[in-house]
Amino acid sequence: MNADGSDPWVPQPWRVRDLRRDTSDVFSMQMAPLEGVAPPFKPGQFNMLYQFGQGEVAISISGHAPDGGILHTVRAVGAVTRVLEQIAPGTVLGVRGPFGNGWPVEELRGHDVVIVAGGLGLAPLRPLIEWLALHRADYGRVDIIYGARKPADLLYPTDIARWQRDCNIRMRVTVDNASPGWPGEIGAVTHLVPSIDLDPAKTLAVVCGPEVMMRFTVLALQQEGMEQSAIYLSMERHMQCAVGYCGHCFYGPHFICRDGPVFRFDRLHGGLIVPEL
Repeated sequence: MNADGSDPWVPQPWRVRDLRRDTSDVFSMQMAPLEGVAPPFKPGQFNMLYQFGQGEVAISISGHAPDGGILHTVRAVGAVTRVLEQIAPGTVLGVRGPFGNGWPVEELRGHDVVIVAGGLGLAPLRPLIEWLALHRADYGRVDIIYGARKPADLLYPTDIARWQRDCNIRMRVTVDNASPGWPGEIGAVTHLVPSIDLDPAKTLAVVCGPEVMMRFTVLALQQEGMEQSAIYLSMERHMQCAVGYCGHCFYGPHFICRDGPVFRFDRLHGGLIVPEL
């Protein structure tokens, strides 16, 4: 069953209420169902978006839209997403979901939290950051490191500015290649991990981004004394059915769509460091 009780195989009609360009190849869509309200979701879950006549693609949920709908942030990188990039507000898409495991908000409760995001990886982490900000008293120190290739690739500048103004959140932003006038850090996100001065005994970490970035972030966190069981990752594979039936997202002993996309690192059995897996 979908969260709204509908058949998980049947796309429900949703209307795109707004579409904005975020970067040269990333855009965000605010969507809402034609009937009823958007189903509840957990931070870290994903939906299947269906462009009628074109195909279906798995997209992380990046938050609530201001009108009560849901926000999806998408990179135009494949056949379906390139078609989605061209649609106009008012277009009706099919939506299935939400699916998958979310970020471990209950396990994080009472701990210091380190969030490391790379590139588009900030999109599935955005709902978690908003959750932590809303329930701030339930968590310890919150440190966020976000990195992108260049300043023009940074997502959600308004949100970033708001999080940086929040005295209860410590957020640092870095880019690989700075443009003139860039006021922030320069370098990979992994270079900032030692500066957090984390206490491994009371810290849990969540990481999302390109796999090579996550691999080296995990190593950097382990060098700071964190155990594998204290690190959570959001994995991506080509998900087609979203319910563990088609096998396209098979990863070691797991189906990413059904068992993930969020995994505790030790449960991946070292798969992240196996070449070509």
